Amino acid sequence: MKRLIVFIALLFSLTGCKKSIEKIQEDLVLKAMTDGQWHITSFTNNGTNITADFTNYKFKYYSNKTVDAINNGTVEKTGTWDGNATTMTTSANFTAPAYPLNLINGNWHIDNNSWTFVAATQTNGTETKTMRLDKL
Repeated sequence: MKRLIVFIALLFSLTGCKKSIEKIQEDLVLKAMTDGQWHITSFTNNGTNITADFTNYKFKYYSNKTVDAINNGTVEKTGTWDGNATTMTTSANFTAPAYPLNLINGNWHIDNNSWTFVAATQTNGTETKTMRLDKL
């Protein structure tokens, strides 16, 4: 019986550690994304480079999981975002966005990242998009 109690206590403490690690990872993603503005330095849609369509855009991410798309210094659209360090995914949603913001909506797989850049891929059916965001 004593061993069972020790085992249960150990199980709960390990579960708590896992949740603590996940919380730390989430906090780090939040800090990295919300510190400064970002801009798209590479964007392809089915292999076609359309990076120039994003030249005038900057993105500001906030801790309340909103993001501003800033076009030529003016907020054009506010949307939502999320990120998951465990699954290496991120998502964005701008309601009824015009081109090219409509291309950002959806779930993205993070292929590579650091404190100053994120490279991600999105695949929907036969459509594949790649995007690289760099911190300003």
